[in-house]
Amino acid sequence: MPRLTKIYTRKGDGGQTSLSGGQRVSKDSRRVWAYGTVDELNSAIGIALANGLDEVLAGVLPSIQNELFHLGSDLSFQEEDKARHPIPQIEERHVRRLEALIDQMTAVVGPLENFILPGGSPGSAHLHLARTICRRAEREVTPSQPGRRRDRPPANGTRRCRGARVARIRSRGTRPGRPVRRSAL
Repeated sequence: MPRLTKIYTRKGDGGQTSLSGGQRVSKDSRRVWAYGTVDELNSAIGIALANGLDEVLAGVLPSIQNELFHLGSDLSFQEEDKARHPIPQIEERHVRRLEALIDQMTAVVGPLENFILPGGSPGSAHLHLARTICRRAEREVTPSQPGRRRDRPPANGTRRCRGARVARIRSRGTRPGRPVRRSAL
């Protein structure tokens, strides 16, 4: 667990930051964008939780948030540094667990037949925001890791995370008093 004794260092004032392996990179590098967006996604999930979600989602999202920290850590190390620094990573088991959650939620609401308009309840609206941030993370994670296969767990995990949000938003809308607003498309 990182221990921060000083929140500011002035080392980034020139537009560069350090990766976890110590390499200096531009703050606008693909890798920094990717782990920054994953961090933003984690915060958006926290806002959704703070706005009140049903028991199923409130029970599973904290573990997904921890896995997003793992993904951020994975992204902050270059591949050659991961052998020297054992770090938690997104693995196939994490992806399978998200797929099972998606299947469980989809079984409740059936197949998706329309796009869903953002809104409903505050928690649902924040899940929509998390879904769109997750989409951006998915686009940023893939090119941030040159030479890594596109079907590896980090990229698949961001795709399944977005799928879980869609399924959960739909299931929240099927509860009494919370209609899903469908698009006209």
